[in-house]
Amino acid sequence: MRSKPEKKRGRAARPARTPTGDPWLFTPGPLTTSPGVKHAMLHDHGSRDQGFIELTRRIRDRLVSLARGGRTHVCVPIQGSGTFAVEAMVGTLLPQKGRLLNLVNGAYGRRITRICEVLGRSAAVLEISEDQPIDPGAVDHALAANPDITHVALVHCETTSGIMNPVAEIAAVAARRRRPLLLDAMSTLGAMPIDAGGWPVDAVAASSNKCLEGVPGASFCIVRRSVLAACAGNAHSLSLDLHAQWQGFEGNGQWRFTPPVHCLLALDRAVAELDREGGVRARGRRYRENCRILVNGMRKMGFQTYLRDAVQGPIIVTFHAPAGTGFDFGRFYDGLRRRGYVIYPGKVTKTDTFRIGCIGRIGPAQMRGLLAAVRALIQQG
Repeated sequence: MRSKPEKKRGRAARPARTPTGDPWLFTPGPLTTSPGVKHAMLHDHGSRDQGFIELTRRIRDRLVSLARGGRTHVCVPIQGSGTFAVEAMVGTLLPQKGRLLNLVNGAYGRRITRICEVLGRSAAVLEISEDQPIDPGAVDHALAANPDITHVALVHCETTSGIMNPVAEIAAVAARRRRPLLLDAMSTLGAMPIDAGGWPVDAVAASSNKCLEGVPGASFCIVRRSVLAACAGNAHSLSLDLHAQWQGFEGNGQWRFTPPVHCLLALDRAVAELDREGGVRARGRRYRENCRILVNGMRKMGFQTYLRDAVQGPIIVTFHAPAGTGFDFGRFYDGLRRRGYVIYPGKVTKTDTFRIGCIGRIGPAQMRGLLAAVRALIQQG
């Protein structure tokens, strides 16, 4: 698609805007948040104040509930993005003499491998194509062939492509082989069912700014209590030591170091809004409808999805760049941005693709608005 100067046809249409005047975000996070979540950050709290301690406790309890951790798991929030939580999870739960089987079908799985390299932790990598889900049978074979492996790591939804990996089946394999599973659920917790206690999973890492619809700056690990209790001294880092931070919460309810106060205020409101929406099932239903509208609309305009429908998650959709049409992603992105719609810039798949997110405080009206903007760009020539 080659861009040409738009012909003047009277006054240009106003770009689409959120209730607070921002462009709509179609990314996997940060994402469009509700006015209520934004408003929650207008207040200040002392980090040692009893009210803030209670807020932290409430968030921790609610997140364990969302992951169905019951009484077996505890939530340890930390400062920083989701990668901070994944690094804390690996660095605290994988012993220095342990060995990780890292299951990879995208950039975020590869990031776990890089974390192990930086931490000096041993890792074997089972990597497959980015458009294929991890095969539980291959995991079983790898664990049988490598008795030195002590832990398994998996990304639930690999937002490199939007593919969903079969967590329950892989967790069952790992449990049968007596290896704990460490799960990166960054892009699923809050919208996709997670059963930390029943699958079973020893740890779940996620962040505030994905399906929970909070803002960036806080992440967390939901960890099996008995496992975490045995991890004293494992951590490679002072600030990313989940065991030490958990002990702090157990002792006085406080963060060891300055917490992201306003992010937590926003997260507390975001979790309350999730409950009001109807919980994980209702939010997942909205995201699936967003995804359906997007995929159907883009296909009608000639765009092809990177993944087959059977493995496509409702979080983000990857499309092939149209071949032989002069399609220029930079112009495509800028054209949508001028119209008030921000998609995910750049690609991380090995083929020529682009991605559009389906999550955040958006619904069918916003998805159809985006499709109308795409259609206008195509008609423009």
